[in-house]
Amino acid sequence: MATGALLLACALLAGVAVAQRVVTVQSGPLVRTEGSHVTIMCNVSGFKEGVEQDFEWSMYLPSASDREIRIVSTTQTNYAYAVYAQRANSEEIYVERLSGDSAVLHITKVEAKDQGLFECYTPNTDGRYLGSYSARTNLTVIADSLTVTAPAQTLSKVEGDTLQLTCEVSRTTLQHTHLSVGWYLRSPEDAAAPPQELVTLSRDFVLRSGGPYRQRMAAGDLRLDKTSATAYRLTIHKLQPVDQGLLYCQAAEWIQDTDGSWFAMTRKQSDKTQLRIQPTDRDFSIQVHTERRSFTAGEPLELHCTIEAQNVPERFFSVSWVFSSSPVAVVGPSAVPVLGPDYVSREAAGQMTVRKESANVHLLKLQHLRPEDAGKYICRVTEREKTPTGDFIDRSKRSRNVQITVQPLKSNITVSLSSNSSEVLEGDVIQLTCSVQSTTGPLSVVWHWTDKQGTGPDLEVASFDRGGTVLHSPSYRERSNYGEIRVEKVQADTFSLSLYNALPGDEGQYRCTATEWLQTGTEPELNWEKIGEKLATKAVTVKTVESSFMVSASSRTPSVTFGDAFDLLCLVKPRHNPRVPTSVTWRFMPAGAKAVDGDQGEFKDLVTFTREGTLQWGEQLLGLGTRTTVDRSHSNTNFRLSVTRAGRREAGKYQCTADLWRRNYDNSWSKVANRTSNLLGISVLQPESKLRVQKTNQSLVYLEDSRVQINCSISSQTSPDSQHAVLWYVRRATGSEADELLLRIERSGALEYGAYAEEERLRRRVQAERLSSRLYVLTLNRAESSDSGTYYCLVEEWLSDPDGAWYRLSRESSGLTQVQVRQPEIRLQVEELESNMTVEESASIRLGCSIPSQSSRDSRFSVSWYVERPEGDDDDEEDEEQPGQEEKECVFSIGYDAVFGNGNCSPREEPGPNSRLQFERMTSDQYSLTIQGARSTDTGRYYCHVEEWLLNPRNAWYRLATNNSGFTIVNVIQRVSTLQSVVCSNDSLFYFVFFYPFPIFGILLIAVLLVRYKSRNNSKSQEGKNGAPLLWIKEPHLSYSPTCLDPPVLSLHPGSVD
Repeated sequence: MATGALLLACALLAGVAVAQRVVTVQSGPLVRTEGSHVTIMCNVSGFKEGVEQDFEWSMYLPSASDREIRIVSTTQTNYAYAVYAQRANSEEIYVERLSGDSAVLHITKVEAKDQGLFECYTPNTDGRYLGSYSARTNLTVIADSLTVTAPAQTLSKVEGDTLQLTCEVSRTTLQHTHLSVGWYLRSPEDAAAPPQELVTLSRDFVLRSGGPYRQRMAAGDLRLDKTSATAYRLTIHKLQPVDQGLLYCQAAEWIQDTDGSWFAMTRKQSDKTQLRIQPTDRDFSIQVHTERRSFTAGEPLELHCTIEAQNVPERFFSVSWVFSSSPVAVVGPSAVPVLGPDYVSREAAGQMTVRKESANVHLLKLQHLRPEDAGKYICRVTEREKTPTGDFIDRSKRSRNVQITVQPLKSNITVSLSSNSSEVLEGDVIQLTCSVQSTTGPLSVVWHWTDKQGTGPDLEVASFDRGGTVLHSPSYRERSNYGEIRVEKVQADTFSLSLYNALPGDEGQYRCTATEWLQTGTEPELNWEKIGEKLATKAVTVKTVESSFMVSASSRTPSVTFGDAFDLLCLVKPRHNPRVPTSVTWRFMPAGAKAVDGDQGEFKDLVTFTREGTLQWGEQLLGLGTRTTVDRSHSNTNFRLSVTRAGRREAGKYQCTADLWRRNYDNSWSKVANRTSNLLGISVLQPESKLRVQKTNQSLVYLEDSRVQINCSISSQTSPDSQHAVLWYVRRATGSEADELLLRIERSGALEYGAYAEEERLRRRVQAERLSSRLYVLTLNRAESSDSGTYYCLVEEWLSDPDGAWYRLSRESSGLTQVQVRQPEIRLQVEELESNMTVEESASIRLGCSIPSQSSRDSRFSVSWYVERPEGDDDDEEDEEQPGQEEKECVFSIGYDAVFGNGNCSPREEPGPNSRLQFERMTSDQYSLTIQGARSTDTGRYYCHVEEWLLNPRNAWYRLATNNSGFTIVNVIQRVSTLQSVVCSNDSLFYFVFFYPFPIFGILLIAVLLVRYKSRNNSKSQEGKNGAPLLWIKEPHLSYSPTCLDPPVLSLHPGSVD
């Protein structure tokens, strides 16, 4: 039993020992030259099998051995620090994974600043930590001092000569290094072919040669000699034509690493030497070939004459084409053809081509064969060579006969129509290819379109006539002018129709109609005859991009803490189309804001990838614009937003929106669709707050124009370094829905007024003070009644994050302070004694209004007089139903600003020179109104209405109180008619009484005087016995007034008539 337990314990210990993680890297120091490609291997073992391991590379500078600088990682794309971020993103530095437990760090171009200690770290994947998880190696970067020089030159040799070339190789490296020097040959005809190794002196001072040159080196025809400390000489005896090409010297500097392996720190090449070798063999042969020898009239014929010889470009050949013993054309060494007399017109018409395609290949092409072109064709080649004596000799050879047969023309064309795809995405290219087989003569092609059902009109798109001219139909001419429609003749029998930037309306059936023509007659009368016509159709579907347009957003880190990084990925489908590009915008809503259902108005744009591929930053910047990076994939389907060192301002909701644009044929843009992704919530955790603000509630009562003070006390805070921002709020006494911000004191001491202070004009009256770091005071000067409400302070606690940026940790409000600002006590009194007044018509009515008491000596009054009259008795039934009902009418009003008619009512009678109203203010508290020319309609109960107005602290007048006086009952009675009133009321009677009697009395008086005068003269004897006249008449006394108010008075005084 004990032995079994012991064996079990040993097995467990052995298992633990085997499971220990071990990370190994190449042992250092590794010495590498600046600019070279550096690789560092990293292996991990002892982990749980089946789990792929990740690798993270960092380095430590010699000047700061304890400061880690991150370089690259297999898990995090934005792992590198700023000093290596650009090189890592451009893949100048990358990690190559060899297997699940092995990876290699590549630095394609090492720099001097890369010198330091490199560390390979593998994150734990076993759930527990056991063993080592990182390993380090030292990298030393030295200057590249290797130089390889050889003169650039061009040498011409004859086959069998000897060649010697020298290369200078030197270096000034302080470390112990070895050199390897070799000579290489590159073929000038095939630049892409790998160079051929001639001979190499390895780092171990071993001389070796390339495969084809081993036998020549063994025979002593190939040598490499070190003639000095830096000079290496190549010697080639018995040159051969295969040695022709570009020769250069290549050297490599090697260093031995600590593990015993050798590493080539740098390789360099010298300038190249152009070597030309003149072969001794001058013979040549001729080959003529064609694809077939039986043709139909109208088909093209191509004959190729190939010269097989050495060094053809440097020899002088003339080629002659002969048809049935008749010369066709001669092409000299200058490649200028000389045509035979029967072929000049055909070449001028473009039906014949004679050219030199390469140094050893000549072409004869007849575009349209005729029946008379049937026969034997021969190629004759003549070489002109200069002898050592200076003479020229010609050597000629001819090819075998090529028998060509030409059959009469019969149209056997077949037409096939194909497309790049039967379903094309909107914005892509619809490319139709019409292939015509078995053609003999020229072709004309017409393209048509109709709807997919074939029930719509048949529209011609474009045509290609037999002369090669492209004609666009009027329906598609505008699009073709913008390059949207392109018709091409790809080959002689292949035609293409391309519709760029496909639209949904381009969906339908396309038809290609091909017509074959034959030219008949002779010049100058040539005619064209249609010998055949075939057609083919193809249906094309255009899939709108908006139907498959989708946007989604994702994140692996929905919750981070301060200083962490997070990535957001926006995936746009379908794949990018240049003609239908997308513009993607990352939007952000802070965590403190709330989005209304269906309304994203609170989201702010962060960054936009425009449809042109540029970046456009929005009004909202994360991390002050320095900690935010954006990138996108090459296919423009993945758009990444990365934020490093996250803070509170990065917390909130993110979403990406994508707009799909269509580029019209006139280069204008139209928005096709808009998509919005799902919301991504990112929360940033903060330290727990200990902020406490005193929450004692209190009530304060003040009179207007007083000074109000409210305290805000902080009892505890999270840190001694905490700073506070204090916001003062007011809740109006009227019960508004939201509290209004009065002002804000920033943590820096800056003062910012809220909208409420601007609206209520409190900016000049409000004062905020900071008496200590924990006590703030709000003061309202010259308080108004509108200042009444509930006041409280909201304290924000701010702390500095590790990067020195300030963030708001928490907020807490104080207790409520109820402030009531009262107006002065109302003391307005108006005399309420009632009186009765009876006046006759046309008399004056005087109404008084006395104010014995007022609330303030600065009060002003608005006075109005009203009258209440009984309603008329137009309807007896209504009078019976509503007895005693009276109506109120405004007689006169004057405002507190002494403006007539500016009181609380509008009089019916307008003021003016014809008004019957006369207003008088004897003192500040005595007012009177006189109604002149009383009428019966003025009867009623009169009273005055007084409003008391005061000027508030903001210099605005407000109504404090109102009061009414007692009633004055006025009764206007009619005046009794008199003689004076009767006479004055009638003009005819007035003239009859006061005007016509005077002339009559004057005439009568004159008559009486004449009678009296005659009576005196003629009747003196007729006197009384007492000596008195019988009749004594005196002038009557007439008294009158010229006005109707004072009628004339005719009086006869006593004794006037005896």
